[in-house]
Amino acid sequence: MTLPPPDPAFRWSAEPWGVALRCVPLEAVAQHLFTTRQLELRLLPAGGSEPRTANGWALAARSIDAEVAEIMRIKQVHGREVRILRRGERPGDAATMRPEADAQVSNDPQLVLAVQVADCVPILMADLRSGVAGAVHAGWRGTSKTIVAAAIDAMSREFGTAAQDLTVAIGPSIGPCCYTVGDELIDAFRAEGARDAQLARWFTRASDGRLRLDLWAANHDQLVAAGVRPDRVFTAGLCTQTHASILDSYRVDGVNAGRMAGLIRVPPATL
Repeated sequence: MTLPPPDPAFRWSAEPWGVALRCVPLEAVAQHLFTTRQLELRLLPAGGSEPRTANGWALAARSIDAEVAEIMRIKQVHGREVRILRRGERPGDAATMRPEADAQVSNDPQLVLAVQVADCVPILMADLRSGVAGAVHAGWRGTSKTIVAAAIDAMSREFGTAAQDLTVAIGPSIGPCCYTVGDELIDAFRAEGARDAQLARWFTRASDGRLRLDLWAANHDQLVAAGVRPDRVFTAGLCTQTHASILDSYRVDGVNAGRMAGLIRVPPATL
């Protein structure tokens, strides 16, 4: 299989289960990866059990030198809630608890934070100085509600992270080449406080008259507005719909779509 070329800041890595995508600058800060459709992470209906799915998470964990029990997952609801996992305060049976949230942040180096996507934007971030990481799921609703800003605010408030110390990787998702949306989304973003200049940058009209939304640009701009240095935000530039042979896409496969994951291991602090 010929792999699509990502932005030069990213690289494909060969794993025992297939290929994964990694952000080179973020590798210097925290172990992480974005999985592909070659790893089965979708819940399987047969018999109510999910042995292949569970094994998939174990394989993903192994690729970043972690155990499956260290992976923290959330029930993603397209909102602005941020799950906070403090070192030494891990809730009972945390590996199986999945509270409703669309981002999670932690300063516990024993944990791996995960989000799942199949067209939405997976965003991983870490600060080596304070030893904090975050994982964000940003669909259009979460993006309109500035979920990345909520995650950074939680990192600053709870762990003293300075936004300018963060390195951020925006993983594969549906791109501005393919993400056609209804005009009502402009009103939805405006209702959440987006300014006209932002709307003009994030929404464009294609030659066929259809409206397209650039979630990569929107989340990039929101990260920078939250204080992240522009030169520390890296976007893979891989569209899930365009490259559905290697990336999971709900728009391509519908209810049969699998799920990819973005995983990041919390780094130890260097303070």
